[in-house]
Amino acid sequence: MAATQDAQKTSSTARASAAKRGVEVSVRPAKAVDLPDVVAYDERNTGVAKPDYWRDLYDRYAKRGGDQSFFLVAEAGGRLAGYVIGEVRAWEFGSPPCGWVFAIGVDPGLRLQNVGTRLIDAISDAFRKAGVAKLRTMVARNDNLNLSFFRSQGMMAGPFIQLETDLD
Repeated sequence: MAATQDAQKTSSTARASAAKRGVEVSVRPAKAVDLPDVVAYDERNTGVAKPDYWRDLYDRYAKRGGDQSFFLVAEAGGRLAGYVIGEVRAWEFGSPPCGWVFAIGVDPGLRLQNVGTRLIDAISDAFRKAGVAKLRTMVARNDNLNLSFFRSQGMMAGPFIQLETDLD
């Protein structure tokens, strides 16, 4: 209960802060017309255009997502300001059901306007409604921008360690 109240306080504080800066941010489910902007933001952030990848994600998470998969977008000033995609995943590696964020992006010109915070607040609310109480994501060790953002949202290292090997 206290954690929920803290999250609500943080959410309302973020909205108030954004309002002070004159940026009204709203979050809604993604629509097909949003895809060109999502592709463009992702390409600007990663340097790689992936329109087929984003169409597939839209089909899986927006069109037929259901109540456990989410593709949300933020709007500010009448235009797309960012996106977040996630889903409830359960029992992989012994983990009870939790919400996973696996894509988030914000228009670089709006990064300090709480757009990302509003997106995390919205997907966190969706995860809570889906019955989970934990949010997870994965970030590259050298991705300082996203590491800093997720840490500012109260996230820290979790109980799992990702391992890998080359298949050559």
